[in-house]
Amino acid sequence: MINSPISKIILEGREFLVKRDDLIDPHLAGNKYRKLYTLLNTQKEGLSKIISYGGTQSNAMLAIAAMCKKKDWEFIYYTKTLSSQQIKQNEGNFFHSIELGMKHIEIEEEFYKEFIALLRLNLEEKTFIIDQGGAVEEARIGLEVLAQEIREAKLDVQSLATPSGTGTTALFLALALPEYKVYTTPCVGDVKYLKEQMQALHEIPDNLVILTPERKYHFAKPYPEFLNIYKNLLESGIEFDLLYAPGMWKVLLEQTQEEILYIHSGGVTGNESMLKRYEKKGMISL
Repeated sequence: MINSPISKIILEGREFLVKRDDLIDPHLAGNKYRKLYTLLNTQKEGLSKIISYGGTQSNAMLAIAAMCKKKDWEFIYYTKTLSSQQIKQNEGNFFHSIELGMKHIEIEEEFYKEFIALLRLNLEEKTFIIDQGGAVEEARIGLEVLAQEIREAKLDVQSLATPSGTGTTALFLALALPEYKVYTTPCVGDVKYLKEQMQALHEIPDNLVILTPERKYHFAKPYPEFLNIYKNLLESGIEFDLLYAPGMWKVLLEQTQEEILYIHSGGVTGNESMLKRYEKKGMISL
């Protein structure tokens, strides 16, 4: 593949560089492309089924669905029980994933955690499980490819930034680029949860800096300050996702001063449904 380009933006008077991984592919973009890099390079005949689980706003879910469509692999995705409104939605990541052929199975909340823990028992041949958010060791190879692209760009920056769900991207990027400072922030759960998720994959390196938000933000909940950041970024010339990016940009603006290369995580397809949430809250008019 051709290296994703790098753009410059001005936000609140500061210049930032942006690694445009959002331009790689409409569905398989951003950190999901990097995490799925190994599987994308797996021969079609090497697997027949992919299993994953998580939320219906998941960018990983949509990326996996797109990959399985390309590879002609069966994709089964487990979630907790959904509301009738969620199931009937004709927009957003869940809707598009179903259109791409994803088979969705609901598990009652009281049984969900135990069910997920047992997924790996008696796996069928040629079946691969991707943990929530793409948190798998195989993701490391794709992040090493990204690291090599950054080195080859010979940029005059020493700091990178990428938001975290499970922290897989930030962790493997920091491990692959020890000469850089890598900033991240928890967008799902708190710092303690994020560290636990990272440590399940590898010891956290010293160059990975976790910035703590000034207040607790609930994942996928509309916040006026997040909408303002989204709008300001859009005016700068680049659309970012509304789930992860606003929280990362907020702490960067508040807690850093140096020039930073922001790794665009993609995920803008989810903005369609998120903007509807902001509209229902009366924050915007679509």
